[in-house]
Amino acid sequence: MKKLFLTLAALAISAAAFAQVEIGLKVSPAVSFLRASSPAPASFQGGGSKLSFGGGVFIDYFFGENYAFNTGLFLTGKGGNFNYIEKNNSPYPIADYRNGQKLAIQYLEIPATLKLFTNEISPATRLYFQVGGSLSFPVSTRINGDKFYTDPYNGNVQTAASAHVFAVDANLIGGLGVEYQLGHSTKALAGFSYHHGLVDLDRYFKKNRGFQDVSIKNSVVALDLGLKF
Repeated sequence: MKKLFLTLAALAISAAAFAQVEIGLKVSPAVSFLRASSPAPASFQGGGSKLSFGGGVFIDYFFGENYAFNTGLFLTGKGGNFNYIEKNNSPYPIADYRNGQKLAIQYLEIPATLKLFTNEISPATRLYFQVGGSLSFPVSTRINGDKFYTDPYNGNVQTAASAHVFAVDANLIGGLGVEYQLGHSTKALAGFSYHHGLVDLDRYFKKNRGFQDVSIKNSVVALDLGLKF
């Protein structure tokens, strides 16, 4: 037990001695879309994607020459289109039809990922691979471009768009890119990442409309452009 403790202590001391922190800024133009589903008769499904944008500050905490823990604080755009079958409950002979919404959400996002760097593939150039996750908290929500939604199929009740989405989102993140040394302490990076939402966002259709087993989740494909100082 004593030998094990001494070994772990030595590893911790060596990691701390090597520890290096790099701070940078990143912008991420992206394509976001929604994965929607439900059983019949509502038959929710995803529709078109939307252009989104994210950006913020990040930190790479190196605990080895080629390994870093990555975190930061980002303002990230997500959302997209979805549609579903609206049943005719009126006495008039109107057929059921597909209704749709465009959902746009801005999140405050905190990632926690591992970045794995290769050795130099050419002078001052390394590839990196990124895996991990993030937690996101909505700060602004719009439905069809508005902050409030009036539902004609629910007595024209008006609700805040923010009340339609869950208060937290969790994502799996996978990415890859290239990092280039520009100067003594300045580096540029460019890459792609995919953010796979795990949380069902819906807080409206099951609660207020009585639809069963509705699931609406985020997905984002982003171009990551950054600069370290």
